[in-house]
Amino acid sequence: MAFVLIGFMGAGKSTVAARLAEQRGASPLDSDALLAERFGHSVAREFELHGEESFRADEEKLVRELLDDASPRDVIALGGGSVLSGRVREALAGHLTVLLDVDPLLAWERIHTSEDGAERPLARDREAFLALHSERSALYEELADAVLVWASSASGEYPVLIGRGLLRAAGAATLEQLWPLDRSVSRPFLVTDETVAALYAERLREMSGVIAIAPGEDSKTLASAERVWRELLAAGMTRADHVVALGGGVVGDLAGFCAAAYQRGVPVVQIPTTLVAQVDSAYGGKTGVDLPEAKNYVGVYHQPAGVLVDPDALATLPAAELAAGWVEVLKTALIAGGPLWEEVAGGGEVDEDTILACVRTKLEIVAADERDAGRRQVLNLGHTVGHAIEAATGYARYRHGEAVGLGLLAALRLSGLDDLRAQVLELLLARGLPVTLADAPVSVEEIVGATAHDKKRVGAHVPFVLLDAPGAAIAGREVPDADLRSAVAELF
Repeated sequence: MAFVLIGFMGAGKSTVAARLAEQRGASPLDSDALLAERFGHSVAREFELHGEESFRADEEKLVRELLDDASPRDVIALGGGSVLSGRVREALAGHLTVLLDVDPLLAWERIHTSEDGAERPLARDREAFLALHSERSALYEELADAVLVWASSASGEYPVLIGRGLLRAAGAATLEQLWPLDRSVSRPFLVTDETVAALYAERLREMSGVIAIAPGEDSKTLASAERVWRELLAAGMTRADHVVALGGGVVGDLAGFCAAAYQRGVPVVQIPTTLVAQVDSAYGGKTGVDLPEAKNYVGVYHQPAGVLVDPDALATLPAAELAAGWVEVLKTALIAGGPLWEEVAGGGEVDEDTILACVRTKLEIVAADERDAGRRQVLNLGHTVGHAIEAATGYARYRHGEAVGLGLLAALRLSGLDDLRAQVLELLLARGLPVTLADAPVSVEEIVGATAHDKKRVGAHVPFVLLDAPGAAIAGREVPDADLRSAVAELF
């Protein structure tokens, strides 16, 4: 069963295939490059000489040869139109087919800034190009066993693989194929929590050690980190090995932090099992633990070696946890605006497409600003007051998403968007989420005081993220103390 990359032109299949093949100790097989060798000239020239019909016949023959002769370690990149052949689609059945996701406008830009971009016969007219992408998208998604998004930042790149069933027992072989590190040279050591361990730990084969912490925010501490480090040491983990974080945001943050510090840094593979982790916290490299006074106050940036996402894992979440995680979807939609906001505002249920849209939004922001120097701060929308509520209530009263939902209401009031605040309040109520602090054992002053410990603060004032409209989030806004107190008081 080979690893086969499909997707639209400009998705970067050749580049990604080369990287994945290197990780798997193999050479990449690129159908377009092999066709050019066989023709003795470029694919574009073949189109001009003999037309598309003749090219597709030759392409089908070569691709079927590649798929029929492929070994389990092979990584094959197929031309964007090769899957139009029914015979090619049949031949894919015995292989792991991965869709390399790309925004069509980014694909157009890539093609037309490349050396051979102007020669591509199907990329000469922008509107026709976009229409062709739309036409083929459904076919790509139907054929794919998983979707791959390539994440990039200033400190490196890593694959994000999203596929249903990866954590089912039947999905074990697929998971082996998708693993982003060579396990013949780097042993995996699993960090998870007791609840998730009972559900999924046995399905991750050949773990060299398993460390299970108690579930919940109370485990996201320096004491827990010390325990993990000492257990990794006792299990014989070396700098050549890697940590696997299996669980929600607490596990991901803690395990990532431990990986970043253990022997001055080892890789971490994130396998998020909660909605908040699958749409937000597993990406971008923020790791850390809480202090009693402030959330996420001790940590480092440590990008993952890869992220493996199984949306089916959400089926095991309690309804309240799923609802709390949905708040991160809501936050991301408010930041992104456009189709994602329209879907969420319309009350749409979270599916694989929603997760992918959230992932793409976050990765795009992180790629432009890995270290929170500017644009990335917009991802803190609702979190300044939300984190303050969590800290002021001892991390025991509200789930993270519930506190952020309340924080969003405060942020929208501070933004002066009364109608949008009312709309978001109704969306929160529809999910059974809290919209007031009426019964909480905490005061306005305690919450306002806790905002002063926000980790984004660099001077006398805490910078807030506010909205001008969905899709128009602005970071670094200064908020008068009286306005903050008023917005927090409205939550009681």
